[in-house]
Amino acid sequence: MTVNENFNQEIISAADEREQWFDTVELPKLLENYRLHFSCLRNIFDNLVKRSLVVPDPYKSDNRVTEISLPETTSFADNERSIVLGIRLSKYETMLDYICNFMKFSVAQLDTGKIKKMLDLNNTFSWANLSVNSTRPNTRALAISINELKNGLQPIVQSLLKDSISKSQTAMDEIDKTLKTLADFQRERYKIAVRKSVFGNPSFDREKAFASSGALMGEIKRLFSSCMAGRNFNNELVSEIVAEETSLEKEKLQKALYEKIKVNEIPQETKVTVDTHAIIMDALRTLASSGEQFSIIAEKINMNHNLLQSERKSLKESILRFLRGIFGLEEPPVSYEIFITDKRTETKKKEIISFNEFYTHLLKKARVYASFSSLNSPGYKKADGQNDSALLEYLNKQMVENNHIFAQLYGLDEFFKNSSKTSDRSKIKGLSMELMTIKNIVVKFNQKRAEYLSYVEEQEQMKKLGIS
Repeated sequence: MTVNENFNQEIISAADEREQWFDTVELPKLLENYRLHFSCLRNIFDNLVKRSLVVPDPYKSDNRVTEISLPETTSFADNERSIVLGIRLSKYETMLDYICNFMKFSVAQLDTGKIKKMLDLNNTFSWANLSVNSTRPNTRALAISINELKNGLQPIVQSLLKDSISKSQTAMDEIDKTLKTLADFQRERYKIAVRKSVFGNPSFDREKAFASSGALMGEIKRLFSSCMAGRNFNNELVSEIVAEETSLEKEKLQKALYEKIKVNEIPQETKVTVDTHAIIMDALRTLASSGEQFSIIAEKINMNHNLLQSERKSLKESILRFLRGIFGLEEPPVSYEIFITDKRTETKKKEIISFNEFYTHLLKKARVYASFSSLNSPGYKKADGQNDSALLEYLNKQMVENNHIFAQLYGLDEFFKNSSKTSDRSKIKGLSMELMTIKNIVVKFNQKRAEYLSYVEEQEQMKKLGIS
């Protein structure tokens, strides 16, 4: 086997490993970051709509999405901001929904054309520089609207809004980095395809081709159309192949290419000691990160509740509501009869939910979880002072309670969708994205909890054996 053939096999093998690494490691992270940004955007958008700072596109649900299309980025008058920004945010949200729920995240599917569209979509709003002085119309309008939104917000809602913006900035930075790295790899995949198809073709004359750069270029051109059917001839990339195989600096170029494509193994660190308290505190913070989603869900079901109650107003109820207002009497509690699914038996059973009590409980849970989110917060410091057994007991109780709440939320989501008037169905706020995000958080939490229990069990066994 010649030197050229050896390098060809090495680089093809390295590219296969890198493609697998993208598919199993980097692209799942990319999808997770997109879903995080999508959830944060919905929180921001819903709050803007609630305060009438933007008007969502009324025809949004009429559009069937089969590929990424970009929102407008042209200038508009400030007095049109609520309508124009609402339409552009609606389209941006629709595109994120399509990316998160309908696109396949694999190297084979995300070609350079799709990557470019995704990068252009990400650029609709400059999340890294969300400033009222931005020269970009969409970014400036969104920044102005968010500043107006902050006025009069409750501290916890303001904190959650700030957190959504911060998480979006971080997520978009990671997304752009991954997409640009993938775009660079797709260029190399094109070159790999040429190496596989053209160099591997029985008609490829190796002795003649590798004699000079001109000969190699000519041989690739001769076989390209038959070996690479449906692919355009990219002169720039083919020229890179020629340089890597025949130039005076080919050894340097080949080494640089291999280092660029190969998957670097992460060195295993020697574990000296394990801080189990740090692990269980990390598990607490992971679970607490679902607080933002619970807050969004609470606001959504409250909007759905108000919509449903407005549909059910009668003259008698309006008079009674008026009289209660005059005499300072509280509104009577509202209960909903929903169906929840028992996961163990896959059977459905009825349950009565007192809405105000349920809504208040969700807000309280969001506040409590938010108090654990910062290492310097009083809530986190108080939890950090507890012993591990107490923390584990608290976390286990939270998971039992949350599992029941999830079942209630799925039932309530279905109830609102089925109970509202047909004309109002599009106004009902769905919970699927937030519940999916919480599910992903719970998976991570359970991994950390299992890690903690594994180390504790290991330490107990060592104690029994007299090993310190």
